[in-house]
Amino acid sequence: MKFDFLVVGSGFSGSISAMALTNMGYSVCMIEKGQHPRFAIGESSTPIADMILRDLADDYDLPFLKKLSRYGVWQKNYPDVICGLKRGFSYYHQKKGESFSSDDNHSRELLVAASENDQNSDTNWLRSNIDHFLVKKAIDKGVIYLDQTEVQKLSRDPKNEKWTVFLKRAQRIEEVKCSWIIDATGSPQFATKFLNAQSTSEGFKTNSAAIYTHFEKMDHWLDNLKLKGLKTSDYPYNPDYSALHHLIEEGWIWMLRFNNNRLSAGMLLDESAQKKYSDKNPEESWKAIIQQYPSLQNLFDDAEIAKSPNQFIKTGRLQRKLNKLHGNGWVVLPHTAGFVDPLHSTGIAYTLSGVEVLLKLFDPSTNNIERNKLLIRYEDKLYNELSIIDLLVSISYKSREYFDLFTGCTMLYFIASIRYEQKRLAGETPDTFLCAGHPEIRKVIEDSFDQIQNLNLNTLSESQINQEIEKIRKRIEPFNTVGLMNPELNNMYQHTAVEL
Repeated sequence: MKFDFLVVGSGFSGSISAMALTNMGYSVCMIEKGQHPRFAIGESSTPIADMILRDLADDYDLPFLKKLSRYGVWQKNYPDVICGLKRGFSYYHQKKGESFSSDDNHSRELLVAASENDQNSDTNWLRSNIDHFLVKKAIDKGVIYLDQTEVQKLSRDPKNEKWTVFLKRAQRIEEVKCSWIIDATGSPQFATKFLNAQSTSEGFKTNSAAIYTHFEKMDHWLDNLKLKGLKTSDYPYNPDYSALHHLIEEGWIWMLRFNNNRLSAGMLLDESAQKKYSDKNPEESWKAIIQQYPSLQNLFDDAEIAKSPNQFIKTGRLQRKLNKLHGNGWVVLPHTAGFVDPLHSTGIAYTLSGVEVLLKLFDPSTNNIERNKLLIRYEDKLYNELSIIDLLVSISYKSREYFDLFTGCTMLYFIASIRYEQKRLAGETPDTFLCAGHPEIRKVIEDSFDQIQNLNLNTLSESQINQEIEKIRKRIEPFNTVGLMNPELNNMYQHTAVEL
C-alpha cells in the first residue's frame, strides 16, 4: 500500500486533516490503535473553533463542517450526533465547608456570554460521537482507514524520501509506504518512540493534574441556585448550558452537559493537591475533595458514572511539549505538540488553528524549500501559543481564591480571544491563536503575569487587591471594545463577543 500521507490517530483533527488532504488530491491512509466509538475528552468548543470550522469547510469542500459550527444548524442537520448547548463561560467560587452563597451583585459568580441565542451558540462535543462521525465521513471521502492497528517499526529512505511503515493489524504485519507521516495521536508517545522527539514539562508555569469521568442523572446547578433563593433573574443564559467552572481550594472543576443527559465532569488539582492525594485512587480522591464542598456534594449525590468510561480517570501532570514538532517527512498536530490545561477551553480551537496552518503547507503549489521554511514557522507558532495559554492559565490558578482578582485575570483571556475573533471577522487570519504573536497583546498578558506572580496574596488587604485589579483594568483598556471589567455589570456579561 502506497500513500502520500499516513495520518496516525483518528480524533477530530486527524480525520479533518485526512479529508482535506484527500480533497487536495493526495492519497491518505489513517490508522487508529483503538476502535470507534471510543471515549475521549476535550469537549468544549468556542467561537474561534466555530469560525475556523466554517473556513475549513469552504477551503477544502467539506460542507458538513459548517453544519457543526453552530448549535442550531447542528441540531437541524445531525441531531443524532450528540453535542451540548454551550452559551458561554460560567464561574462560581466555592468555599470549603460552606454551602454556596452569593449576593445581588454576584460577587462570587461570573457569566460571560459568547452568543446571543441558542441557535448561534457554541457546542460541547461528545467526542465518542463526533469523532466517529468524522471517521465515517473520511471513509466516504476516500481516506483508507485502518482501526485496531499499531505501528511496529518504520524507516525512511533518504534517497527516495519515502517511509516504510510496518503495521500490526489483526495479528498480521502489513507494509505501508508513504511520503509524510502526520502524528495526530494527541499524545507524545508515538513521536518519542518513532520520531526521536522528547516530551518535557520544563518551562511551564502551570502545574496541574486531572481526575475526570462522565456522569448520568446529574442535577442542574441552576435548580440548586434557585432553591437557595439566589438571584438568577439577570443571568445572560442558563449556566448549565455553558462551560461551567467551580473554583475550589484544590484547583477547579469543569461541568459540560450534553443533550443525552450525560455530563462530563473533571477536577483539576494544583501542585499541592496532587501531592496531598497522591496515595489515593481516582475515585477516593474525587470523593474526598467533593465532600468538603456541600453544594457540590449535593449536586453529585445521586449521579451515576456513565457506562463509558465506567470509571474515574486520574492523570499525572498535564503540562507537556515535544522538543521538536517536525522533521524529514513528519510533522505533529497541535495536541500532540503539547498541552497546558483545559481552564479556558482552548483545546479544540488551538488544534483547529494548527490544522488550518498545516494544511496550507501542503498546498500542491508549495515547493519543498518553501515548505521547510513554513514548517519552521509552524513550530514557532505552536510554541508561542502554548506559552501564552500557559501564562493565562497560570495567573488564573494563582488568583482563584480571590474571586474579584480572578475575574480580572480571566478577562485577559477574553481580551485575547475577542481580538482574534474580530480580526477573523474583518477578513484576516491571525498568524497565531489568541493573538499570541501580537506584541501589544502579549505584553499585556506578560505584564499581568509578572504582576500576579510577584504578589503575596495572603498579606494583601481588600483595598490592595482592588488596586491590583485596577492595574489590569487600565492595562486592557486599549483592547477592551466590549466593556469587560465594568463594575456596573456585576459580573454578568450579556454581550455577544462575535457578530455572527
